[in-house]
Amino acid sequence: MFEQLGLIGCGLMGGSFALALKRAGLVKRVAGYSKSPSTLQRARALGVIDVEAPSALLAVSGADIVLVAVPVAATEDTFKTIRHLIGPDTLLMDVGSTKGDVVAAARRALKEHLAGFVPAHPIAGKETAGVDHADADLYQGCQVVLTPLPETDPTQVQRASAVWTALGARVRQMSAQDHDAAYATVSHLPHLLAFAAMNAIQAQPEAQRFLALAGPGFRDFTRIAASDPSVWRDILLANQAEVLTQSRHFRAALDALEATMRDQDPLALQRLIRQASAARAGWPGPAGTPALPAASTDSP
Repeated sequence: MFEQLGLIGCGLMGGSFALALKRAGLVKRVAGYSKSPSTLQRARALGVIDVEAPSALLAVSGADIVLVAVPVAATEDTFKTIRHLIGPDTLLMDVGSTKGDVVAAARRALKEHLAGFVPAHPIAGKETAGVDHADADLYQGCQVVLTPLPETDPTQVQRASAVWTALGARVRQMSAQDHDAAYATVSHLPHLLAFAAMNAIQAQPEAQRFLALAGPGFRDFTRIAASDPSVWRDILLANQAEVLTQSRHFRAALDALEATMRDQDPLALQRLIRQASAARAGWPGPAGTPALPAASTDSP
């Protein structure tokens, strides 16, 4: 049981964490801070927080657990703002989708409080952002990746793991470097491709007519293109080296498919499609979930 959660950022991720922590009976009080006064007031009205803190620093005052749920680009400034009131035993976590930049920011900003910091990335979310969409079930069944630093106190890593597990998440650990390489592959590049696909369509004069004919396959492929622009701007810039590496791999695979089409080589084209189809069919879905059914076609 924690006495107080200091919540910095009362949006979807932070708000959902506070609601889940409350429902699990793991915290007595939540003090929250948001740069937006209206968001802060809404968080209080929805029961996400109990106390509206006038600053990030005061939200941390007296807190024995702190969650930083701000855009990754704002992480370092937030750490600098709150570090003076972080207690010696306070568990400090973030929810950023990139970890290398967050770890570097922590090293520069947290100083003597580095031992209490456990970087975390819950693999959860919605296309709809904001505190109004906060959900106590958001982390139920999701995967949470912890990327502790060598300086992180092992006891704090255990506490962080216990908290996320109590919220229904499955916890695993890896290095920040391995995390960023993996999620550039399975999350950041797919978002980049979805953004590019929608922009490519919109750039054509017949865009609206084409979109009117789209079916469930297009819907599923482009769903993530509706994600929050500012959040994904920061993620793609923060992890640009790994994302650009994966983009090069994608271009090579696309070039190979296009080459078989230009060469009118149906056997080679089918072989590449079969290779992709087999890999997708053999993927069991996110860890701990049942295999997904084979995709259906949009055509009759």
